[in-house]
Amino acid sequence: MTKVRTLVLRAPGTNCDGETSFAFQQAGAIVSTVHINRLISGEARLTDYQILVIPGGFTYGDDISAGRVLANELRLKLGEALQNFINRGGLLLGICNGFQVLVKAGILPGNQTSLTLTTNDSGKFECRWVYLKVNKNSPCIFTRGINRMYLPVANGEGKVVLSSELAEPNITLRYTDKEGNHNPGYPDNPSGSVGDIAGISDATGRIFALMPHPERYIRGTQHPRWTREGAKKYGDGFRIFQNAVNWVKEL
Repeated sequence: MTKVRTLVLRAPGTNCDGETSFAFQQAGAIVSTVHINRLISGEARLTDYQILVIPGGFTYGDDISAGRVLANELRLKLGEALQNFINRGGLLLGICNGFQVLVKAGILPGNQTSLTLTTNDSGKFECRWVYLKVNKNSPCIFTRGINRMYLPVANGEGKVVLSSELAEPNITLRYTDKEGNHNPGYPDNPSGSVGDIAGISDATGRIFALMPHPERYIRGTQHPRWTREGAKKYGDGFRIFQNAVNWVKEL
């Protein structure tokens, strides 16, 4: 059986690496938490891993704009290594700040559409739980077999804006209301994202980024109402990590 090796990237300001590492470990992966300086120096190598994750946080204080500094480091100092990782079939996941990084590094959405993330319409940091719908037409490996999810968000710059229409298969997750209806408005779409976009993937389905935090709901007891409604064995976010690990195992 394939040993699934996952690299969870750290940089100054990363704060969700522990939860993300734990989620992948629970899904059966061998996880290494690696500071970006170790990759830049060559002490650690992407060639040793099948999954690369950029977790949430506020890398480099979100100076200039959220994720911009880390995105520049990836693009300018690790661009060739990262492209080789993608070309050989690696999985790449960006969560919250990781979403911002992948977009600003030019890795997503992976076509001619200009997309970025900017300040929430509310003008404030949004920390709440949201309902999500998975696009069945998306090729995303991470969301296979998932229909709906309930996950927490925590961001100040989570609004997706576009210069032109994004291809429908690239839109993997949308915010909905409790009943699963689209165009729910605030606070169900907490940032005001265009088209209620909460997550996107590339055409291969191997690169996926989302603003909500699946690593914060992998156990039933992490649900905010579990004492009233009962706890499921696994939280809604756990399937994302399972899907990634299982896909690698099947190679």
